[in-house]
Amino acid sequence: MKLAEICSIAKTRNINPGKLSKTELIKSIQVHEGNFDCFATASDGECDQLGCSWRGDCFEAAKKGALS
Repeated sequence: MKLAEICSIAKTRNINPGKLSKTELIKSIQVHEGNFDCFATASDGECDQLGCSWRGDCFEAAKKGALS
């Protein structure tokens, strides 16, 4: 998902995107959703946050982070 889309989602949740990075912004949204702020940390491909809106993006970001 592109940063502009994430900023739009944040604004609908009364979160000011300011100069947050994509990861920081998603983590703020995760907390607002009642989940852990763990975006891109599922490097082993496991996550127990089944209701999180960011699961698919999270796994991809974690995989990319593990490769670097």
